[in-house]
Parts: sequence; structure tokens; C-alpha cells
Amino acid sequence: MSAVLVVNSGSSSFKYQLIDLDGERTLASGLVERIGEEVGATKHKNALTGDETSNDSTPIPDHTAGFAVMLKAFEQHGPSFDEHPLIAVGHRVVHGGSEFDRATIVTPEVEHAIDRLSALAPLHNPANLAGIRAAKTAFPDAPQVAVFDTAFHQTLAPESYTYAIDDALAREYGVRRYGFHGTSHKFVSEKAAEFLRRPLAELKMIVLHIGNGASATAIRGGRSIETSMGLTPLEGLVMGTRSGDVDPAVVFHLHREAGLSFDELETMLNKRSGLLGLTGNGDMRDVQDSASRGDEVAEAALAVYRHRIRHYVGAYTAQLGGLDAIVFTAGVGENNALLRRRTLAGLEFFGVHIDDDRNELASREARFISEEGAPVSVLVVPTDEELEIARQAAALV
Repeated sequence: MSAVLVVNSGSSSFKYQLIDLDGERTLASGLVERIGEEVGATKHKNALTGDETSNDSTPIPDHTAGFAVMLKAFEQHGPSFDEHPLIAVGHRVVHGGSEFDRATIVTPEVEHAIDRLSALAPLHNPANLAGIRAAKTAFPDAPQVAVFDTAFHQTLAPESYTYAIDDALAREYGVRRYGFHGTSHKFVSEKAAEFLRRPLAELKMIVLHIGNGASATAIRGGRSIETSMGLTPLEGLVMGTRSGDVDPAVVFHLHREAGLSFDELETMLNKRSGLLGLTGNGDMRDVQDSASRGDEVAEAALAVYRHRIRHYVGAYTAQLGGLDAIVFTAGVGENNALLRRRTLAGLEFFGVHIDDDRNELASREARFISEEGAPVSVLVVPTDEELEIARQAAALV
């Protein structure tokens, strides 16, 4: 049996999954966090035995030390890398710019490119790179594979990815739409075609990845043709803490009138906006609960949230030239029946007809939530970005 270790590395933590490619099942998973603090914390689960362990008493000064702690957890609690030899370590890398349109083996040149692209993703790429370098130390004989969030959207046409600003500046500083959540959009669109028992090449669909971060993508024939996130993950839908679309002049206005620095404005738009900015709470479940108890502020925020999604559904249907399917995925999209129903209410003229019983059904499986025979299929398809990373890594090596 062969396996891929999938790593999602942040600045002070990383998550991991060991995935068996033969059966496409998770063998182990874990989390190493509080890296660089006085005392770190780790969690490890052996999925084969169900055993879970945790430790919050070991200092973890950097990612390399974190990988050493992870290796010790595998040694002590399993499963064994001897029984499940690694064929690759797959890394989530947020920004691949316009240079990477697919997964790639990490070479010194690729490391340099990821580092250089940190200018476009300063909160993510340096952390992703730290994970890659730590993994090279922990697994020196295993190929390291970078899988980019932006890669799936490299099929966008120039008229879709181009911003109408000074062309020379845009080219020099890489200012264009890149899109994100591409690994999820790819996995879900392929799974939806499989569920529909139709060739992906003939389908026109909109995938709505709605979690704390949220994005919409129009997919024609398996290729991304429009996506809501832009140069960064800030553009597009309303999110848990991100504003989504705003007039750029809002930044200048608040800088002049409110005296906010550009760093403060960046923090506000990314971390103190969205549902959090509108209601004081960034968790959709809490906001929806408040609305159900008559909180008018919460209900107004949810109306803004739904309005933005519908805006993109309409625009993308026009760009696709028709629509075969709408697919909900990610934490909110998969689990929030009320949001799905109220977001799509009134789109019957598009051929969208929701079956309330199907929509209310809770399941971890792909499923229809549209009425039988409806012109547009509406699906819920659970995403699995780790499995998609493992697949791409395995296919490459």
C-alpha cells in the first residue's frame, strides 16, 4: 500500500492527513499548533484504530520541530510509514500566480517562485514554504509536491482576469484576477459530473464554495471561466470576516475621513468585515440563530449575504450561456439548508426548483436537493481538498 501525506501549513500551525491512494481513505490526521510560542500543542488520530492523542506541553520553536513532533506521534501511535510507504508529500500552496497552472514537484526554482509570490499572498505563501522546507528535512527521500489554490483558475480568459487599470503597472506588479479555492472547485465539479452521470466536458455549472471563506466559480466543460475571488481572496462574496466586493474608493474615503492607516484598513476588510463586521459575529450558525429569534441586524446581514450569492449566480449563468447545475459545497454550503433554500428562492424562472425534503436531508454524501426533473440540477457535494491534493501529487509522481 502507498500513501501521500497532505500538509496544510500556516504561520503558527499545520494540519496533516495521511491518505491511502489505493482505497482513497484517510489513515491518520492531526494538527500541530502554537508553533513559536512558549508551549506548543499537538493532536494525532490513527484512523485505523480510532485512537486519538494530544500533547500541550512540548515547546515547538519552528515548523521543522513541528514535523519532528508529528513523526514521533506516528512512531508511537501509528500507522507505520513502513506499512504505508510515502510516495509523496503534497502541500497546499495558496498563490501560484500566473506561473503555475498545475501541481508541480518542488525544486529550488519552485521554492524561489513561491517565495517571490509571497508579495501576492504575504499571510500564506511564507507559511506554506516553511511547511515545504520542514517536510524536506523530515522526509528527505519523498518527492515534495506543491498544489496551488490558484492553478484551476489559470484557464480564465484575459477578459475575465484583467482589471481595467494602468496596463504597465498591472503587468509589472502582477495585478490581475487569480481566484482561489481552486482545489475544491476542481474536486467538486468532477464529483458532480460523476454523480450526474454526465460527461464533465458537456456540463455548465456554478460551484458555490461557502465556508468562512467563500467563492463562486463558473465551470464550463471542466474549466474555470469565471471566479469571484481576485488578486487576493478578499474579492467576491460576503464571508465570515472578509467584506467581499466593495468600491475601492471606500479605502481612500476611510483613510482620509476616519484617519485609518492602510494597514488598519487591510486588517478591517480581511478580519473585521463580512458577517463579523455587520453583526459582531462571524459564525454563520450564530448569526442565523440570532435572526431566528427576531434580531433585525442579523436578518439584514443574511439578506446581504444571500443577495451577493444570487448576484454571482445570475452573472455566471449569463457568462456560461445556460446552466445545467448549481453545486453547494464547504462547511456552510454543505450543512445550511435554510441558507440554500432562501438564497435560491425566486429563481424558478432560471429552472431552479428546490425540493424542501431533499434540501433538509443531512448527509455526508453527494445528493440532489432540486425537484425531480427540474431543468437545473441543484446538488450538495461535500468537498475533500486533502484527497484532491493527494490525487494530484500521486498522479504527478
